[in-house]
Amino acid sequence: MKTARAWRGSLKDYVRQRPNLKGPNWVFILVCLVSIFLIGVYVYQPRNTAACYIFLSRSCPDYGNAPQVPSRQLTDEETAARVVITEILKSSPPAPKNPKVAFMFLTPGPLPFEMLWDKFFEGHDGRFSVYVHASREQPPHASPYFNGRNIRSEKVDWGKISMVDAERRLLMNALQDPDNQQFVLLSDSCVPLHSFDFVYNYLIFTNLSFIDCYDDPGPHGAGGRYSEHMLPEIEFKDFRKGSQWFTMTRKHALIIMADSLYYRKFRLYCRPGFEGRNCYADEHYFQTLFYMIDPAGIANWSVTFVDWSERKWHPRSYKPQDITPKLLKNLTSFDTSLHFTSDEKKTVLTTPCIWNGMRRPCFLFARKFFPETLDNLLQLFSNSTSV
Repeated sequence: MKTARAWRGSLKDYVRQRPNLKGPNWVFILVCLVSIFLIGVYVYQPRNTAACYIFLSRSCPDYGNAPQVPSRQLTDEETAARVVITEILKSSPPAPKNPKVAFMFLTPGPLPFEMLWDKFFEGHDGRFSVYVHASREQPPHASPYFNGRNIRSEKVDWGKISMVDAERRLLMNALQDPDNQQFVLLSDSCVPLHSFDFVYNYLIFTNLSFIDCYDDPGPHGAGGRYSEHMLPEIEFKDFRKGSQWFTMTRKHALIIMADSLYYRKFRLYCRPGFEGRNCYADEHYFQTLFYMIDPAGIANWSVTFVDWSERKWHPRSYKPQDITPKLLKNLTSFDTSLHFTSDEKKTVLTTPCIWNGMRRPCFLFARKFFPETLDNLLQLFSNSTSV
């Protein structure tokens, strides 16, 4: 009893010493403030990646998926684009008697591996077409397959919409040949990994476009590059990333020519420095577009191998000493495509390479090779029976 009285006495003394602090009231006020803060964070969710991961780490990847999507009146041009895209997807144009693969080279100038491609094309006239977009200087050509194949080109800036414009320009020229059925985008540092027959059969006898496409919620994907200005046509949950090096069916190439609705969004709101973001349209436009309108029509991996395993700003480049039969065997044996997310989890995403229902090698081409590797590649290509 004495202890209880002493405790009650001490508490009364404490309250008398702190007359302005009423425990229950302060607790109530504190709970209210915290509740208001949490409700505010929930309703007005953070719109930048850093704040998002501080306050809503579990829901960050979906923060752009607002329940109400603002709408606006489409222009006549945009409405026409949507109608044409819908009709192209529904159509099944007759296949030509002599289907061809269009090889489209996007290069700043000379093509250091032109003679390797010459060897690749040799003996297969009438089954392919070549188009060269040279953005800085028109390259001289040593191979007859490249002579006269330069198209009208304009300057290309890395990371800007001009890269997509160049790709569209290549497609526009290649579509003028009605026999072209698959369209392959290649760089000046790309080399073939297989024989022409293998590549031709792989591409012609499938209805898929090999467009790299995956969800990266981190700062180098939707988490750091998506802009709400793309609403209502493009929502955060649909924003995709991938390598720019694609192969594309004729149907999908026609859609790229018809599209002004989605292209306009990327031209205006996906560019370096916009609203503090560094968005690169060539890594997102085709990927997001086809994920939205025809997800079953794309393979979700690129048939051009690029080694990003070092996780640097640039992929690994190959030097002469790297060119060995073992390298070729490794590159042609992969049957799973890997993607690396840029969020704090650093997730490795795996995509099995399924071709017409069968597990097949993923890659037909590879980059980036230094020009000095040409002689070694020519020798390896000549001696290899696996290609």
